[in-house]
Amino acid sequence: MRPTHILFDLDGTLIDSAQAILASYRTAFAACGVTPVRAIVPEIVGPPIDATLRMLVGGDDPVLVARLADAFKQSYDTGGLLETRAYPGIADMLHALRAADLTLSIATNKRIHPTLLILAHLGWRDLFATVYALDLFSPRLPDKAAMIGRLLADQGIEAARACYVGDRIEDGEAAGANALPFVAATWGYGNPRAPQMGARWRTVDTPAALGRLLLEATCFNPRP
Repeated sequence: MRPTHILFDLDGTLIDSAQAILASYRTAFAACGVTPVRAIVPEIVGPPIDATLRMLVGGDDPVLVARLADAFKQSYDTGGLLETRAYPGIADMLHALRAADLTLSIATNKRIHPTLLILAHLGWRDLFATVYALDLFSPRLPDKAAMIGRLLADQGIEAARACYVGDRIEDGEAAGANALPFVAATWGYGNPRAPQMGARWRTVDTPAALGRLLLEATCFNPRP
């Protein structure tokens, strides 16, 4: 069965945002006079900002994390995000899916404010029927699995007619928690070629291959 609703992760899946995000993390730590306990490298991109900052400071000091988060947002939201670029081939793939009458949505750990700014910057806002982020709601949603579940429920989407596309193992786990097939984009920041891959996971190496897979009527039949 071909899915009619495609839910996408954003960072590492549709957009190469690593350099802009990492630059703003470095700016935040410098502004706050704090030395991170681990390297600020592309592999840290993906989780929510507070979780990433706790990892980088090696602790859970809420005052320090809040200071760093404010400094990050000041850098990223006021210009840093404009350095974001789409992966080659992604725009063509998205337009092909829309031309085939598939409904596209975003479910991202990224905050909703920069997400909408980036979509506008790339000229993509009209491609997506819905855009969900953890902080779109109050109280904030706890994780991506809950966000995907909320999106499906709010929009009346049957899990059997949808799939999720991301670049991290955690994305696949969030999809699985909602009984969605998962497509792992290997060009991102995660490691989706892990042993956790199951019958409802597929892996693609290029946006063109992703587009072809999503347009195949039987692409999510379980493996033998």
